[in-house]
Amino acid sequence: MRVLCSDEVCVRVDRIRGKKISVFGMARSGMALAEVLKSLGASVFLTEMKTEENLSSEISELKSSDIDFETGGHTEKALEHKDYLVISPGVPSDLTILIEAENRGIPIFSEIEVAYWLCEAQIIGITGSNGKTTTTTLVGEILKEDGREVKVAGNIGVPFSSVVQEVSSKGIIVLEISSFQLEKIEEFKPKISAILNVTPDHLDRYPDMKSYTDAKLRIFENQTEDDFVVLNWDDPVTSNLAPLSRAKSLFFSTKSELKVGSYVKNGNIVFQLNGKAEEIIPVEEIGIKGPHNLSNACAACAISAALGVKKDSMEKALKNFKGVEHRLEEVAIIDQVRFVNDSKATNVDSVFYALQSIKEPIFLIAGGKDKGGDFTKLRELVKSKVKGLILLGQAKEKIKEALGDLVPTYIVESMQEAVELGFKKADKGDCVLLSPACASFDMFKDYEHRGRVFKETVLNLKGKKDD
Repeated sequence: MRVLCSDEVCVRVDRIRGKKISVFGMARSGMALAEVLKSLGASVFLTEMKTEENLSSEISELKSSDIDFETGGHTEKALEHKDYLVISPGVPSDLTILIEAENRGIPIFSEIEVAYWLCEAQIIGITGSNGKTTTTTLVGEILKEDGREVKVAGNIGVPFSSVVQEVSSKGIIVLEISSFQLEKIEEFKPKISAILNVTPDHLDRYPDMKSYTDAKLRIFENQTEDDFVVLNWDDPVTSNLAPLSRAKSLFFSTKSELKVGSYVKNGNIVFQLNGKAEEIIPVEEIGIKGPHNLSNACAACAISAALGVKKDSMEKALKNFKGVEHRLEEVAIIDQVRFVNDSKATNVDSVFYALQSIKEPIFLIAGGKDKGGDFTKLRELVKSKVKGLILLGQAKEKIKEALGDLVPTYIVESMQEAVELGFKKADKGDCVLLSPACASFDMFKDYEHRGRVFKETVLNLKGKKDD
C-alpha cells in the first residue's frame, strides 16, 4: 500500500504502521479492520465481550493471522500501552473501559474513521432511519450500469475496511452508515452525503431523539462547499438541515416539485438542476415497489445525478433492481399463502412502510429486542391491514399491550412456531409477513440470521407440502 498525499486524498499509513492498537468487537467490521491493520504493520489486539465458545471461527481466523485477542470481557490489557482504540458499531461508546480510556487520553475512533485514512476513492455516505440498505445498493447498481469502478460497503454487511484497498482514486465506494458508526469519527468526509430520513430509532442506546439526530448529522460535518448533501424534502427533520451543512444541498421528494433535486411529476421521476428538468423514468417501470421505495429511488437519482451519471444508466438500473435480501423479500407461496421476509425492518417506521406495501390481508410476525419504539404508531394500519399478530422475543408483551386489542394476537417462542402458526391461521390469498419492528439480538446473531431462519422455516414447510 503506497502512501499518497495530494489536494484530493491523503492515505495515512503512517497512522498505522508501528502503532499499538486495540480493536473492540469481533463482528465483521472488527475482524476485517484487525486484518488490515496487521497487514500494514500495526500491533493489533482484539477484545470481545462474548465468550470463546461462541467465537470458534473468529478465533481460528485470528490465530492463523497471529493477532492477539481476549474474549469474555474487556480487560486492562486492551488499554495498556495502546496508541489508540477502534470500536465496532455494535460496541456502546459509554462502556466503563472506554470512559477510562478517555480519562487517560487514549484516542478512540470508529472503524469507518480508520478505514477512511486509507481511502483513495470518492465516498458516498448514506444514512437515515429507514431505506439505507436499499438506497445504498441501488446507487451501487446505477454506478455499475454507468461503467464506474465501484464497491458497496459499510453497515450493509461488507465492512468499509475490507474493500478500502481494492478501489483506486478514480473509483467510488458507496457506504451505508449507521449513527453508531458516526459517533467516533474525526476526519471522515464523503464527497456526497445523504440523510434519507430521521425517525425514532435506537432509543435504547440514545437518551433522546436529539442525541440520535445529532449522531446522524455528523455525516456532513467535515464536508466543504465542493461536496454535496442530499436531503429528504418530505421529512420534517431533514428538510431543515441544509443551513447546517457547508456542502451544496440537493433534495428529493415524492410529494413536492423541487427547484433543485429529484421529485415525482406526472408519473415520472424528474431531476432538476440549474433550471433544467429531465425525466428519468416512469414510476410504474421502477423495479422496487411501495411508497418508501419510490422515495429511495428518488434519493438514488439525486445522488447519481450529482455524480454526473447518464440518464440511461439510471433508468436501466431502476428497471432491473428488484430489491435487497431481507427487505420485503418474497420467499415462497404455499397453498396460495404468500410469505414475505422483511427482517431488515428493525424499527417501527420500517413496519409502517411495509404494511402499506403489502396488498393482501396480513398475518404479521413481529417482536425481538425492543429499541424504545412506539408501537402504537402502527394501530391504524394494523386495524385496516392485519388479520392477526404473531409475537415473539423480548418485546412481545409490549407489542401485545400496544396492539393486541385490535386483532387476534398469539404469543410464540420460536420462529418455527411463528411460521407454522401463520400458515395455519392464514386463508388463501393472505400474506404471512415477518416485519419485526425490533432488533434481533435477543434470539439471533443479527437481522440477517433472523431472516435466514425465517426463510429456511418457510422453505421447509413448502417442501413438506410439496411432498
